Amino acid sequence: MLRQLVRRVGSVPMQAVVITEPGGPEVLKLTEVPDPVPGPGEVLLSVAATAVNRADLLQRQGHYPPPPGAPAWPGLECSGTVTGLGEGVTSWACGDRVCALLPGGGYAEKVAVPEGLLMPLPEGIGLQEAAALPEAVCTVHSNVFALAELAAGQTLLVHGGSSGVGTMAIQLARQAGATVAVTAGTADKLRRCAELGAQILVNYREEDFVEHVRLHTDGRGADVVLDTIGAKYLERNVKVLAHRGRIVTIGLMGGRRGELDLGAMITKQATLMGTSLRNRPLDERVSLCADVVRNVWPLLATGRVHPVVHAGLPLAQAAQAHRLVASSQHVGKVLLHV
Repeated sequence: MLRQLVRRVGSVPMQAVVITEPGGPEVLKLTEVPDPVPGPGEVLLSVAATAVNRADLLQRQGHYPPPPGAPAWPGLECSGTVTGLGEGVTSWACGDRVCALLPGGGYAEKVAVPEGLLMPLPEGIGLQEAAALPEAVCTVHSNVFALAELAAGQTLLVHGGSSGVGTMAIQLARQAGATVAVTAGTADKLRRCAELGAQILVNYREEDFVEHVRLHTDGRGADVVLDTIGAKYLERNVKVLAHRGRIVTIGLMGGRRGELDLGAMITKQATLMGTSLRNRPLDERVSLCADVVRNVWPLLATGRVHPVVHAGLPLAQAAQAHRLVASSQHVGKVLLHV
């Protein structure tokens, strides 16, 4: 298909889910906004689906503003079809089916994206289903493998194993030859985690994950902890670490401030890292997307790894989707179909 160069001024309004003011799910409104025009090095996507992440809930509440230059409405990932090319784009053609890691703006009919943040649709994955991939896969690959360097024979502890990130972390860690421990709040969620490959299952409402992980690792503990909780689990995350273990904190559902036992960190020669994807420099995110396509896409193509989708709702039901994610009753990702 011939490549096209998009140059439109005064474009037709599209629909997007905007945040009318900080607050609950009721502040999400589907309304008309200006149609995006791709700048140099950007690609215009017609969005097929986006996914709801907890960062979107924080943004809705006024706690996680988008970075400069990003659309004001939420959405950190999407899938769709290329419909326009900005100046200098050579990597994509109109009609390409892709998914994308976004700084924001996925809750809309269209979005302009830097070309390096697009990834081709993995073989065997449907267009809408692919919206469940970018944030979860990039989060796991960058934190568990690139930063924490999880290796075969080691143990990964995933807090919130039934989440979108958790379900992907289980699968990728097992493919890498690691043992996977998870925490979750119900027997059904733990069963689903076990079906994905988790071997050490901890109901955090009834069991102490430190004791449970130590028991099933002959007292050694976890080499890597992927933590979405933060302060509430900080002390126990340090306790559960193996010698030279690594904690990667990617969420703060349990608070921002906690007490850190530096003596235990020194004794264990442990490492504590905190990261996010959204505010990384563009070149880092572009490099990450390329690494994911190179290392994870082949696993998706063979079916050894797959996105876990709990539900898909129409874009107009974004408020309902936020309530579902906030309830923590889902397993995997909640999608919004555009």
